[in-house]
Amino acid sequence: MKVCCFDLDDTLYKEIDYLKSAYQEIASYAAEHCHGSSAPMAVLAHKAYMEMLAAYQEGVNAFKRLNAFLGLNLPITDFLFLYRNHRPHITLTEDVVQTLDELKNQGVRIGLITDGRSVQQRNKIEALGLRRWIEEEDIIISEEFGSGKPALANFEYFMKRYPECHDFTYVGDNTRKDFIAPHTLDWTTVCLLDDGRNVHKQEFEDETKHMITRLIEHLSLLL
Repeated sequence: MKVCCFDLDDTLYKEIDYLKSAYQEIASYAAEHCHGSSAPMAVLAHKAYMEMLAAYQEGVNAFKRLNAFLGLNLPITDFLFLYRNHRPHITLTEDVVQTLDELKNQGVRIGLITDGRSVQQRNKIEALGLRRWIEEEDIIISEEFGSGKPALANFEYFMKRYPECHDFTYVGDNTRKDFIAPHTLDWTTVCLLDDGRNVHKQEFEDETKHMITRLIEHLSLLL
């Protein structure tokens, strides 16, 4: 028996796509509160969205830039709420779908170990349709579980759930925290390399290199 657990953000999908989805929602919300513009609502929302993206790429606060661009003073907490709770427009690539299908066809038990808020991560899971491959009992979200990576408990859960299994793999992208616990527990660790779009850039320090069993450029190479 084999168990293969995945990280979520920037592993099964690109987190930048979630960011763009949230920015579009926030820009539309802000545009509705802008009553001093003669531009059509859709045009204004798109311009506001592009302004937010530019702020993100420049490394400055996109929410403050949005308020300034539209001449508004909406609470930043409103934008944060929408960012964390909106229903995202994100999808899996065909490469990921085929990989998950093949793993399931081979009888591999598929799990998810992700850090984040429950509502936010659940919305992503629903939007991506991950329950097609992953049972509810095989989903570990840090806020729900009570600890986050690199805690051993999040990984030991699967070892206790599948005591007959002696072949565990974890696939992630975050070189700072994804591989510490599974390496300690003697799991196979697979790092999906950044294709230039990751929100959190990868750094391969000497103390973390030895924790990674394999580096792959595409998820299909996991097979």
